[in-house]
Amino acid sequence: MSRIAVLMGGMSTERKISLKSGRAVLAALQARGWDAVGLDVGPDLPQRLVAEGITSCWLALHGQFGEDGCIQGLLEIMRIPYTGSSVQASAAAMDKITTKRLLADAGIPMPADWTWTAGEPLPEGVTYPVVAKTPQGGSTLGIVMVDDEAGLERALVDLKDFDDRVLLEERVDGIEITVAVLDGQALPAVEIVPDSGFFDFEAKYTEGCTQYIVPARVSDETLRAAQRHALVAWERLGLSGVVRADFIVDPQGVPVFLEVNTIPGMTATSLSPMAAEAVGITFEELVDRVARSARLHLARRDGRQELDQ
Repeated sequence: MSRIAVLMGGMSTERKISLKSGRAVLAALQARGWDAVGLDVGPDLPQRLVAEGITSCWLALHGQFGEDGCIQGLLEIMRIPYTGSSVQASAAAMDKITTKRLLADAGIPMPADWTWTAGEPLPEGVTYPVVAKTPQGGSTLGIVMVDDEAGLERALVDLKDFDDRVLLEERVDGIEITVAVLDGQALPAVEIVPDSGFFDFEAKYTEGCTQYIVPARVSDETLRAAQRHALVAWERLGLSGVVRADFIVDPQGVPVFLEVNTIPGMTATSLSPMAAEAVGITFEELVDRVARSARLHLARRDGRQELDQ
């Protein structure tokens, strides 16, 4: 008999958001008739998976140890199918610097960027204003808007507590949109209009602080381009399940790629469920569809197949 675990919480700075996502997913699975249990992820996870008789996992983890390939690797070793992208794809997409380098020749417009490593001088040639980001941050944590060199030096003092590397990107002003991709199908773009003008943590997760518009109020040409770029990123990075690519549409109507999220939020204000609903897929249907896609990505090649029995 199959039993699915919703893995949530975890040990990252995005723990609270993951718990919200996980609880919503768990409720949806149970409403659809799944034998589902929620597990708050910690070092004892392997023992708990065995004790609960888990046969597959719905990953509702965000950030470090959940979205970066770590949990995916554990589940591959335990031979427990899971939702979302593989170990390699998760690790690559989690790191914003790696993502940009892998997409550098893919024809996707991206902001100019520079990288800084703790202990090194500021990179040369930085053109202000810039956005300073920790490469593996999420939920708009570890992001600082910087207007000049003095501001950058202050930002780096704070950001080095998150990571030894920092990505500096040319700031692009315009309309923020996001495109979800579900099993290789690009969904309608969602426009994000925060009251504060910046889609920060509070705007993201406080109901009423941000307006969401589906489809986004940009030209059809821009929408098609954003969807096309999201699919290129999906294919180039080898992603699976439901993912979300974020863009800023500049004054010329060009969707400039920012990042891709391999385990996007599943809360009351989350964007991927909103995009799915725009094409007639309810939240419960989306969660059920993702659950049915759970699989292993790595085949055993050492001939010891009896261990899988």
